[in-house]
Amino acid sequence: MTCKNCEARLRTDFLYCPACGAKVVRNRITIKNLWVDFLERYFNLDNTFIKTFIHLFSKPEVVIEGYLQGIRRKYLNPISYVGIALTLSGLLMFIMSKSLDSIDFGFLESEAQSVYQEKLMGFISDYQALIFILYIPLTAISGWLCFDEKKYNFAERIIIFTYALAHYSLLFFIPSLPILLFAPEIYMSFSLVSVLVMMVYAGYVIVRISNSEGVSLIARLLLFYMIFGILYFLSSLLIPIIMLLIGEISLQDLVPPPPQN
Repeated sequence: MTCKNCEARLRTDFLYCPACGAKVVRNRITIKNLWVDFLERYFNLDNTFIKTFIHLFSKPEVVIEGYLQGIRRKYLNPISYVGIALTLSGLLMFIMSKSLDSIDFGFLESEAQSVYQEKLMGFISDYQALIFILYIPLTAISGWLCFDEKKYNFAERIIIFTYALAHYSLLFFIPSLPILLFAPEIYMSFSLVSVLVMMVYAGYVIVRISNSEGVSLIARLLLFYMIFGILYFLSSLLIPIIMLLIGEISLQDLVPPPPQN
């Protein structure tokens, strides 16, 4: 008997290949097998996803710096983690696109027409994965001084904030789903609060990883928030500009609605 993944010789009583670690599969795929495999892969308390999710709350420095230092099997790698986050985010955007009529855009009425709002949300829904990924280098740039004592380069800061933003996205998914399903009218207000939560969590990760303390740490955090705020604002302006250039919206869509008597 040989492993179907690496072709190493196996004993008939092996459950896993000792050479590559792959599970030995003997049965045909059935619905039951798929369901059991799904539960085992993502909801077993001993698996890497659950451990990664829990420990990014309690000890993010262990997860993130462990990966940077070469630990690969104990926790889910950042690419897989952000992949799960993007999948669930895509599900949220799909549900949101079906609930646009119920979502309250009232706080935007003085700035844009509802037509523009719907087009904007449609554009964000179509390119939500790309927009999400864009924020990773923005946070890595913003945090360039936060880890200077540890000499982390740009690629290593990308890993740090990939974990941080993916974790925020997964956390955001948990309350967002019932809100969109049962109270979509408050979703936009909740989204604004969630941006603050993202910044708080990013700051928490910085505090846990950075060697700085006291005034030095506070100054680095304030600088991080200031730089990211500027980059976030500029990127937010970039979205309607791109939509104008590719013909998704016209200048007329940006004109505020006339005041109602």
